[in-house]
Amino acid sequence: MFGKVKKIFFTGMFGFLYISFVAQIVYVLGWVPGFDAKLGWLGLLSFEWLVLIAARYLSKRSSNSAQYNGYNGRRR
Repeated sequence: MFGKVKKIFFTGMFGFLYISFVAQIVYVLGWVPGFDAKLGWLGLLSFEWLVLIAARYLSKRSSNSAQYNGYNGRRR
C-alpha cells in the first residue's frame, strides 16, 4: 500500500519539477535581458537539471533496493 502511494507521489512530484524546469527555460530565453545574464541563468538551470536527474536516479535505486533488501540484491 505504501509503495503505491510513494510511487504516485514521486511520479507526480517529478512531473511537476519537469514542467517547472521547462517553464524556467522559457522564462530565461524569453524575458531575461542580456546575453550574459541568459548564459548565467542557463548555467544555474543546468545545475538544477543535474540535481533532478540525480534525485530521480536515487529514487529508482532506493525503490529497487527496498524490494530486495536482506538478500544481497538477489531474489529467493
